[in-house]
Amino acid sequence: MIHFVGAGPGAPDLITLRGARLIEEAGMIIYAGSLVNPELLKRAKEGCEIRDSASMTLDEVIEKLREAHEAGVDAVRLHTGDPSIYGAIREQMDRLKELGIPYDITPGVSSFCAAAAAAEAEYTLPSVSQTVIITRMEGRTPVPEKEKIRLLASHRASMVLFLSTGLLDGLCAELIMGGYPPETKTVMVYKASWPEQRVIRATLATLPLLAADSGIKNTALILVGDFLGDEYELSKLYDKHFSHGFRRASE
Repeated sequence: MIHFVGAGPGAPDLITLRGARLIEEAGMIIYAGSLVNPELLKRAKEGCEIRDSASMTLDEVIEKLREAHEAGVDAVRLHTGDPSIYGAIREQMDRLKELGIPYDITPGVSSFCAAAAAAEAEYTLPSVSQTVIITRMEGRTPVPEKEKIRLLASHRASMVLFLSTGLLDGLCAELIMGGYPPETKTVMVYKASWPEQRVIRATLATLPLLAADSGIKNTALILVGDFLGDEYELSKLYDKHFSHGFRRASE
């Protein structure tokens, strides 16, 4: 069996119990390079074949997984965060289906969740934002025309930008042209949950300069939106004047 496993955002104790068990039982592990904390690989049993996929092509990854399957060895394809977000697992699953090789998926804690924890933020604040947009700035890899940053910014929802740290000048300009005021609060979280985690608070107008001064060029998420501000309404869930199925409102 091939197991796609989300390694979590970085801290080795933020992997799921299931993911940890699969790593410990695997006869082969193919992990996503520097994005996966090497501490997790210490869970592997003696004799486990461990490969770094950073220099491998899709064909090479699939060939190793095929070898494991034919040898009757359980293999873990270890992806960073949750593999469903920028994990490139669909193409791997489709190839395994073509080969008749069974697989399953173990979700993981995404870095966008760890980034919110690092920033001490809640993406979905009452009266502020009830929508989270997870996206990235267009670079060498294009994005669909309807998903250009400027169009997404028009919603003024909470936004999380992956894979965009090296494109901050253009990103912030697009966000402002799309509708966010230049003074909109932003947070850049470098390597969320790792020991070297850094949190930089700024505005759209100041973020590019502060990021340049920090020397951070990759492995960071950008959080943008009014959810980072100080104004919001209290939740109805715990409002004593609000009734729901488990509590009657106070007079």
